[in-house]
Amino acid sequence: MFERLLIFYIKIMFCSGYMPPEYAVHGKFSVKSDVFSFGVLALEILSGKKNRDFSDPNHSLNLLGHSWRLWVEQRHLELIDDSLSNASDETEILRCIHIALLCVQQSPEDRPDMLSVVVMLTSDSNLPKPKQPAFYVERNCYNKGFLASNQNTCSENEVTISVVEAR
Repeated sequence: MFERLLIFYIKIMFCSGYMPPEYAVHGKFSVKSDVFSFGVLALEILSGKKNRDFSDPNHSLNLLGHSWRLWVEQRHLELIDDSLSNASDETEILRCIHIALLCVQQSPEDRPDMLSVVVMLTSDSNLPKPKQPAFYVERNCYNKGFLASNQNTCSENEVTISVVEAR
């Protein structure tokens, strides 16, 4: 029974890269939940990288945290996949990153609704300043062979995940 429960949990975890924080933590779903998923997907398309599998040798941020760091440091064009570098102008790419970051805000109240996202994408309207995104730092022992190695704990930068087994 425990193995089936663990497999079910892991399958859910694989989707968590798109899951908004209010659903992942509290099980609450709203009209802004899809906006969060859209923002993650947009960042994945722009960067050519998956949120769940993202890694950078310079830090342990996930794709959302990496995107935010580049945005704050005004190095946002470093996020863009090479295949898109010649496809659009810099202003259009910058606007897409900006909108994606608005979509992945921690609080649903800070995220636009999908109608507003469409308006933002199809107009030159002024955009609000994004805040630090949800799941700014994601520690993921699963991608590092944690379950395959039969370890009971995995720690990375003060975050610990433990597997507890019944007697």
